[in-house]
Amino acid sequence: MNRQVIRAARLRAPMPRHLAVLAQLAVVVGFPATAALAQQAAAPADAQSLPAVTVSASAVDDSGLQLEKKASTGALGSRTQLDTPYSTTIVTGEDLAERQVAKLGDVFAMDASVSDNGNGYNSWSSYLSVRGLQIDWQNGFKINGLPFVAYGITLPYEHMEQVELLKGLPGFMYGFATPGGIVNYVTKKPTDTFSASFELGYRAANVWSEHVDLGGRAGPNNMFGYRLNVTHEEGTPYNARNIKRDSASLGLDARLTRDLTWTFDSIYQDRRATGQMPSFSLWSYGDTALPAAVSGRIRNFAGADQHLNTNLQLYSTGLRYQINPDWAVSTNYSFTKVNRSRNESTYNLLNQAGDYSDQRYDTAQNQQVGQWQAMLEGKFRTGPFGHQLVAGLSWQKQIDRYDNNGFGAVIGAGNIFEPNTNTYFSSTAFNKVRNSDITQKSVFASDTVQLSERWSVLAGLRVTNFEQNGYVPVSSSYSKNGVVTPTLALMFKPVPTATVYASYVEALEPGSIVPDGYTNARQLLSPIRSKQYEVGVKADQAAWSATAAAFRIERGAEYDSINGGVPTRQQDGTSIYQGLELAGVYRLGPQWEFGASAMYLDSYYDKGLANNGKRVAGAPDLVLAGRISYRVPFVPGLRLGVDGKYTGNTKLNAGNTLEAGGYTVFNLGASYNTRVAGKDLTLRAALNNVTNKRYWGFQYENYIQPADPRSVSLTAKIAY
Repeated sequence: MNRQVIRAARLRAPMPRHLAVLAQLAVVVGFPATAALAQQAAAPADAQSLPAVTVSASAVDDSGLQLEKKASTGALGSRTQLDTPYSTTIVTGEDLAERQVAKLGDVFAMDASVSDNGNGYNSWSSYLSVRGLQIDWQNGFKINGLPFVAYGITLPYEHMEQVELLKGLPGFMYGFATPGGIVNYVTKKPTDTFSASFELGYRAANVWSEHVDLGGRAGPNNMFGYRLNVTHEEGTPYNARNIKRDSASLGLDARLTRDLTWTFDSIYQDRRATGQMPSFSLWSYGDTALPAAVSGRIRNFAGADQHLNTNLQLYSTGLRYQINPDWAVSTNYSFTKVNRSRNESTYNLLNQAGDYSDQRYDTAQNQQVGQWQAMLEGKFRTGPFGHQLVAGLSWQKQIDRYDNNGFGAVIGAGNIFEPNTNTYFSSTAFNKVRNSDITQKSVFASDTVQLSERWSVLAGLRVTNFEQNGYVPVSSSYSKNGVVTPTLALMFKPVPTATVYASYVEALEPGSIVPDGYTNARQLLSPIRSKQYEVGVKADQAAWSATAAAFRIERGAEYDSINGGVPTRQQDGTSIYQGLELAGVYRLGPQWEFGASAMYLDSYYDKGLANNGKRVAGAPDLVLAGRISYRVPFVPGLRLGVDGKYTGNTKLNAGNTLEAGGYTVFNLGASYNTRVAGKDLTLRAALNNVTNKRYWGFQYENYIQPADPRSVSLTAKIAY
């Protein structure tokens, strides 16, 4: 069933039913009517136009490479993946729901270029590697293209229309950021017709969730649009003692005139976890091989004295004016604020027997980011050449506040194969002081010149005035005006549904703030410049789609050196990442779909005082991923799936003295779509890590994490 047929089959509830449906939802969820309303504004127009009754038919559309979908690419404007001369990935909200995604590492599980370094319940939740480079939690994450600080934040994935990944260097597109890439969360948008759904979920070990989604339009000529999503989640996960999450997102728009549109988007989330999985560090490790892998369940590791509490708020508003069919101007402003308090252990592993010293950190932080941007987009011709122009101005300021009276000390010892009996309960009211701030002011422009029917060239330039100030523990600053980050690309379309490209881009990233526990903790390091070269091909056909890219990234090296069990973060030489990515989806008839991706990566340190020729820490040499989906013909609406991912061995430190071995994880999934009492009902189930594989995974340089254990997730969704 194609997308047009699916959209034509949408359920259109008559307007008089609105209040009745809202009342039903409020009763089912157990929220007051106002809370139910506060829940349904973040679902996307496309996600709503694919109702549950058609999930089995749209599974092909929503689990493939999505090359026809538009992705936000910052200063390049919005363009389809097929027409973007860089590697990108889009994961739809429907695919997130099918796979029961609950943490960032699972979002891109089917992309071999992406490695999971995080845990959804502790401070490492936003750690993710792309092509062996970890994405910057300060600058590498966006919501609707707007910045927020992602450290410790697990977003409400059920509120997302899609999640986008721009791989490599985002310097021209978004300004200063590390070269791993940019993750952009796109919240659900107002729908053209009224929609409402309620979803009940269960996740091992004992977590229950309720999610309400409302969308539609109202007013004269349907002038006003709304989308409201509300989620409540509470219970006992397998790797924490308790989780309690309340989140709401609201999307509004107003078609003020035929050509002028106003938008407003917001997210609020309060998330509290207790007894969460600790970190496992290798700072003081004395052996040459790791201990036997432990279970990722929490039973031996943390008690109710530990917690991670986060609060996220994002508010954005914008105007877009369509001057004529070829030209548009837009402006937007956003403000985000993240509060975080954490009482978490780091187990400093000592030997292969699993002994450790228990280092406890009890701290609090706050980050806020304000951003304003204005952009002009248009098309014009000069003689035989067509032009697609994007130009704009942007301003962004990030302020970091850390406590100056937090607790950090060894509270005891233990062994990872025995229950931990050490406790430390928070007893301090934190005094947060301004630690650092970063201000960026930039002007950018790009022009995609259509040289002929098949050939085009893209040239872009961003010029940034950058200022970074540190205040604690010592005053430091770095500023530079006129920082140029260019991009160039040549594109060739042998047929309209395929693009061959070669691209070059540069980036400058802010100096990192050294974490607590280091000899130079909270020091601001110098900014790092990177370069990326990439050649690739993208093709989108009726029965298959495929991408391939060869890349080389040159980045200033930053790593930890350890003396006497205490690390120091330093910059020295260059890190090289070069490799090949492949991905494809093939549809065999109406029942079968096959997907696969692979990445070969050659990484090494170069031109430094130490570690030259050694592999870069955290960069696996080979990753393979595959997925099979089958729609059962004799049970209409039933779809079965299996996927797996192999991650090759990974060096754990710059000296290459320790290594995490390769591992493979398999997952199973099923969904069933039917109608009950005239309503669309979707049942989903997922079994993750089917074989309960145990392994040590890379988390950060000199940090490892146990595998997520086997777990089950179940949801039931009814759509009106």
